[in-house]
Amino acid sequence: MMALARIDETSAFVHVPVMLDEVLAAFRDAGPAVLVDATVGGAGHATALLDALPEARLFGFDRDPVAVGAARRALEPFGARATVEHAAFHEIGEALSRHGVAEVDGLLADLGVSSEQLLDASRGMSFRASGPLDMRMDPTRGETARELVERLSQEELADIIYELGDERASRRIARCIKQALTGERLADTLDLRRAVVRAVGPRRPSGIDPATRTFQALRMAVNDELGELRTLLALARGLVRPGGTLAVVSFHSLEDRAVKREIAGHPGWEPVVKKPLVPSTSEARRNPRARSAKLRVARALGPEPDALEREESRP
Repeated sequence: MMALARIDETSAFVHVPVMLDEVLAAFRDAGPAVLVDATVGGAGHATALLDALPEARLFGFDRDPVAVGAARRALEPFGARATVEHAAFHEIGEALSRHGVAEVDGLLADLGVSSEQLLDASRGMSFRASGPLDMRMDPTRGETARELVERLSQEELADIIYELGDERASRRIARCIKQALTGERLADTLDLRRAVVRAVGPRRPSGIDPATRTFQALRMAVNDELGELRTLLALARGLVRPGGTLAVVSFHSLEDRAVKREIAGHPGWEPVVKKPLVPSTSEARRNPRARSAKLRVARALGPEPDALEREESRP
């Protein structure tokens, strides 16, 4: 069942661009270019790129309608140089085709969750306040966290919490969540946190809230974040022209691993730096949410030489 929600595209959208200097450095030689910002958000990165590259054209995409509205307003001064559309990663290729774009000079993706999404209780992504068990990046379509918990078996729920949240107590947590659901004690985000606390207790040696990993896992599952990322990386192979740039900012080890494997595992990419770039000490101090960020940058090499020879030898 698809759950729909009313949205207000005129709402404020706050997302501080992470590692902005490093991202600009990755694209500084693009010159006259066609760029894609696959997670345009509040347009922080997009605005800086268009300012730094006055001859560039940028296509921005986001699956969050509120972000789309905010980005359109922010990029309005750039006129026809900026186009913003509502699209998830798997829809970007088709959207670009409608604009007659077959290849681009650079693709950027910042995979972080915005402050707006975390602080808006109606999104249900945080346990800081009572909110619906939603967690969707796009509140207009798809399965909510509540619907996901209802659909999955206890074992399947435990697997998701373990695999996406790296939560060792996933079995106990899944059992308590299912018990809360059956007992009609799972009405909102605070109820979900209470279920986790019943399973593992109110404190963790690490100091993080005991519900943090479970909320992360459910959000990632609801939005199919790893599946969407893999789709975007596969699209980038044929979309970024030879000599073009792929730059991905990740915040989770599973995301970073997927990007690392893509760059190292396909001969069409050449890593610009062997190890991922991380935020400076001063940036991490200014923006604590940036602390876990990792930026990987690769240059597109184009088809392998033997593939070109096979193509040229065809009658």
